[in-house]
Amino acid sequence: MDPAILKKFLAYLSVEKGLSRNTIQSYRNDLTRYLGRLKDKPPDEIRQSDILSHLAALSSLGISPASSARNLAAIRGFHKYLLIDGLAATDPTINLETPRGWKRLPGSLSMADVESLLNQPDPNTPLGLRDKAMMELLYATGLRVSELVGLKRGDINLERGFLIVMGKGSKERAVPLGEHAAGWIREYLDRARASLLKGSEAGELFVSLRRRGITRQMFWERIKLYAVKAGIRTSISPHTLRHSFATHLLDNGADLRAVQAMLGHSDISTTQIYTHVSRDRLRKIHEKYHPRG
Repeated sequence: MDPAILKKFLAYLSVEKGLSRNTIQSYRNDLTRYLGRLKDKPPDEIRQSDILSHLAALSSLGISPASSARNLAAIRGFHKYLLIDGLAATDPTINLETPRGWKRLPGSLSMADVESLLNQPDPNTPLGLRDKAMMELLYATGLRVSELVGLKRGDINLERGFLIVMGKGSKERAVPLGEHAAGWIREYLDRARASLLKGSEAGELFVSLRRRGITRQMFWERIKLYAVKAGIRTSISPHTLRHSFATHLLDNGADLRAVQAMLGHSDISTTQIYTHVSRDRLRKIHEKYHPRG
């Protein structure tokens, strides 16, 4: 297939769909591998069996369920684009179902583990106070880590108790802070941020000793350090506190649509996976405590 077609599709995703640079890069990688497997097969000769063979090959390489699902989403979008743009007469992804088991339940921490994790940073040091404020904010809002480190000073309104975040697809949303997280951010702004900047200026809300915004990787290393100190044995990921935020809200009776809005999910089916986590927890409680469990 002509490489220029893929280039046009990626431009379409950027201009027409407004997808983020990271998402487009992921699509580029996934589709380059997909088209490489198809070699020079014309669009109208691609069959559903070709796609399933590609996905099976990816699975044999041990890629995660999330990566498999993303690959399928990229392939669906690409073939739909070919059809709409008149570059193909058929779409082989129509009626192609997502294989069962691809959706892996997101990992989350218990409330006790979250409490222990959040208590690890030392708020008497500038770095510890920054980390405390960031972790409290992450758990209070369910932000993606990339959204957290991308926050600007003007994105947060402590008086009104909310922040404005630019999410995936350049979609803006307002998220409530909660008094506890707002209090720690005030402490950080009053006692730590200027100390870390040492007279320099930075647009980012959270800054490092390098006098600029903290990176996603730097913050993730800090969380891993605190998890070890807290004795947390559960495997955690950069989004563990986001998953815990959603799960704990639903466990305590929050409305699914409200959680969807706070997480910034465009499709409620993405949020619904957290209801499965809650149901699984209820099932385990029933099995443990009910006499007929």
